[in-house]
Amino acid sequence: MTTSSAVEFGLSSATAAVLSAIRRAGGRPLLVGGCVRDALLAPGSTPKDVDVEVFGLAPADLRAALAQVGRVDEVGRSFAVLKVRRDGEDLDVAVPAEGPGTRPEDAARRRDFTVNALMVDPVSGEVLDAVGGLADLRAGVLRHTGPSFTDDPLRVLRGVRFAARFGFAFAPETAELCRTLFPAHRTLPVERVWGEWRGIGERGRDLTAAVAALVATGWIAHVPQLARLAGVPQDPRWHPEGDVLVHSGLAGDAAAVLADGAGLTGDDRTVVVLGALLHDLGKATRTQVRADGRITSHGHAESGAEAVQELLGSIGAPPGLVDRVVPVVREHMVATSATRGPSRAAVRRLARRLAPASLADWSLVCGADHAGRGAGSGPNPTTSWLALAEEVGVEREPARPLLRGADLIALGHEPGPCFRGVMAAALAAQDEGLFTDRAGAVAWLAELAADGRLADLLDAR
Repeated sequence: MTTSSAVEFGLSSATAAVLSAIRRAGGRPLLVGGCVRDALLAPGSTPKDVDVEVFGLAPADLRAALAQVGRVDEVGRSFAVLKVRRDGEDLDVAVPAEGPGTRPEDAARRRDFTVNALMVDPVSGEVLDAVGGLADLRAGVLRHTGPSFTDDPLRVLRGVRFAARFGFAFAPETAELCRTLFPAHRTLPVERVWGEWRGIGERGRDLTAAVAALVATGWIAHVPQLARLAGVPQDPRWHPEGDVLVHSGLAGDAAAVLADGAGLTGDDRTVVVLGALLHDLGKATRTQVRADGRITSHGHAESGAEAVQELLGSIGAPPGLVDRVVPVVREHMVATSATRGPSRAAVRRLARRLAPASLADWSLVCGADHAGRGAGSGPNPTTSWLALAEEVGVEREPARPLLRGADLIALGHEPGPCFRGVMAAALAAQDEGLFTDRAGAVAWLAELAADGRLADLLDAR
């Protein structure tokens, strides 16, 4: 066990109370895992998630001590974890499975990566480094702590998440070990798989590093729709950065910057980041090299929508999130393929096609796609579209239908499936700007009834 000089570590009052209770009971609490890693990366910060490992204290005695400072619940399987809630804050407190006589260096070797095996004595601030985590943290390397790494194959995807968040890369020997775990992916509950991908979307900032980690470990083959982009060429005039997989990573990097600039969190950020990373999946099947050397990918946006739905479903993404990413991918070429500036009607129609995604989501993904072409890519091509969307009030959602079924009933028609054609035509007319309020919608309906077009729509099935 090696040690280093003290690290600055801001602790909340709840954490301080828990640590004090453990020491009074005769235990030695050490701060471990991500909170230590993050404090070393950002000295002086107060960690959001605090993990404590306790040495020299039996589980029953630890629980009794913690019960004096907050609510205690037991979670975990491989070794007891007590979740303590105090002042609205949750802290995870663990006892080594081998018992209170376990040494900190032995506990460190049970953790996943060396950068997560660092420990801090909260009294002295001294860093305890049993497995070379400090050197790996400085080098940005993900290295497994020992043979126990293979106990949980999900650790491979966890490493990909760390790559996305910090720009880390797998050590060669760890990448090779991950390759041996490739078949174990099928044993992982899809909920756990999605948990790691969700973390990439919510907190990832270096999607290029995440893609590199997937490639290095071979686990990119578990998302074959993304794997197929490797080596797919692009026209260097528009994409000087390289093949489609390279572009996808760069677009993801740009999306993270744009999403953070917009203040997005949670699913909103995930939609933009994963939408940008996956926006060009369709190029795997739609790219052609013409006889004159030109490279085209006509129709890739539409086919990409199908591929992204398949990929997101396979990794356990919730349906509501899938329903937002798919239309953004399908429509990501609208602004760049338009021959002239947008009209109000075009913006309203696009907002309706994108729902439940928003034009704001779409604009960020398209901007990331554009920025992912490298230096000199120019401004976001959707700026004028978004400005017009704000002007007509459809930036966040399409305009609500102005015509109602009650308006057809008022004309003496029986409600039923025959109303669908009329309501669809009314939405199209509303988006075209043929009416802008309820009175206009009713007048439009009356005009259809007067010239016989309403009867045709009602008869159409």
